[in-house]
Amino acid sequence: MSINRQGYKNTHKKKKKRKRILLWFIMPILLLIIGATAYGGFLYNKAESVMNKSYKPIERDTKKANTNVKLENTSILFIGVDDSEKRKSSGSSRSDALMLATFNKEDKSIKLLSIPRDSYVHIPEKDIYTKITHAHAYGGVKLTLETVEELLDVPVDYYVKMNFNAFIDVINALDGVKVDVPFTFSEQDSKDHAKAITLQKGVQELNGEEALAFARTRKIDSDIQRGMRQQQIVKAILAKGASIKSITNYTDVMEAVGKNMSTDLTFDQMKSFLSYIQAGSGLNVESLSLKGEDSYINRIYYYKLDDAALEETKTKLKNHLNGKATDK
Repeated sequence: MSINRQGYKNTHKKKKKRKRILLWFIMPILLLIIGATAYGGFLYNKAESVMNKSYKPIERDTKKANTNVKLENTSILFIGVDDSEKRKSSGSSRSDALMLATFNKEDKSIKLLSIPRDSYVHIPEKDIYTKITHAHAYGGVKLTLETVEELLDVPVDYYVKMNFNAFIDVINALDGVKVDVPFTFSEQDSKDHAKAITLQKGVQELNGEEALAFARTRKIDSDIQRGMRQQQIVKAILAKGASIKSITNYTDVMEAVGKNMSTDLTFDQMKSFLSYIQAGSGLNVESLSLKGEDSYINRIYYYKLDDAALEETKTKLKNHLNGKATDK
């Protein structure tokens, strides 16, 4: 049984294990920026058309009935799924990344919680304890939402599901992005071909596959530096998206997002979040993490969450969604 919905984000990465990153978060926001630049015009209508095609509501007990509500203190679960041919052939896809975002409209603040994919949690409906990534394989978006709600004891109002292709296709539609690569390295591509991509140190334009390799590699530097590289890619996407002039580029970006995304947010609801984007440097974004430790059960690796820290996170999320002051 799911509960009323609101959201949050956190970040933690498991040592010596690969983990996909959630840069999908920026893609629907980019779509909004593009639509807003031509409000009432061709691009606005195109953005609306793309969003309507991506609209896939999920039947849930607590689903909001009014699809025209204005922005309120609310939450969105971003679900990143790697739908490569290799993974499709092995059965139902698991979620590679989960990010819960809670929004507080009064102080224009966002809290972001990345949930480690190997977190040992209870999966409702199946009534088993296993990795949270399995929830999507067992019951798709619906069971993923219910699992996150039970884990964090806060409501999740909406979801946005995207796959790797969105990240790659958007950057290709922008004709690449410019980044400063701090070291020379080789990395696998999106189809898991080992050392398929080699990047040289220095400032350069990266295509979608190269940018993904740059953002995901963790062989050379630390997780903190990896996070900085991810931020660099996000900023590069936004900068390029805001500067392009070609209608073709804009429409290609929209198509890239639309064909790789599903959501239960309507276009009108997504427009409500423009006030956050327009807040610019005045926007307060806090990243939260779920503390825990490596654990093995029956020789299978899990990320065991710290109960006390989890309770603190739940309280912080509830306060944020209820409009109460929280520690920065």
